[in-house]
Amino acid sequence: MGIFGRKSDETETTSAPAAVNPDLAALTGEYTIDPSHTTLGFVARHAMVTNVKGHFLDFTGTLHLDGSDPAKSTASLDVKMDSITTGSEDRDGHLKSADFFKTEEFPTMTFRSTSAEALGGDDYRITGDLEILGTTKPLTIDLEFNGAAKDPFGNERVGFEGKAEILRSDWGLSWNAALETGGVLVSDKIKLNFDISAIKSA
Repeated sequence: MGIFGRKSDETETTSAPAAVNPDLAALTGEYTIDPSHTTLGFVARHAMVTNVKGHFLDFTGTLHLDGSDPAKSTASLDVKMDSITTGSEDRDGHLKSADFFKTEEFPTMTFRSTSAEALGGDDYRITGDLEILGTTKPLTIDLEFNGAAKDPFGNERVGFEGKAEILRSDWGLSWNAALETGGVLVSDKIKLNFDISAIKSA
């Protein structure tokens, strides 16, 4: 998961290789994702007319960032599926049930990166294996590096925003209900969004 480099005011050509600012090598290290300042969210289309947003409250994750060679960066994430919340207890209960995540049988969703690349400027891309319901499929996440800073408590932090789209049916999440007016209750396409703050640990 590369980090790094603020966007230049100059126009970049698509044929130019992604440059890495050597000053950012100082960010190289091990990081722990800070759950209290991180959001792992999702958006699903409901009844063909509106969006339902949700996120997970309980998760752990680590990053290895390489400021000199972003391709060597890695990410790992474990999410407790019982921590899903959408603002409706009934809906959350349904999502935890056998119709969807089967959280008693499959309590954890995991992501393990397999590759990373710098796209230029603040933009990066990380690809990895996402496991849900015991099924593992590739997931590619586009990331934007938001910056690095030392907080008032002396922690060295980095921040990223990310997004991706998946088809939930690829992981066996195929429950649905037909609408009288046509279409289905829950979209197959799910939008994922990430707002990540991570603290340097080594």
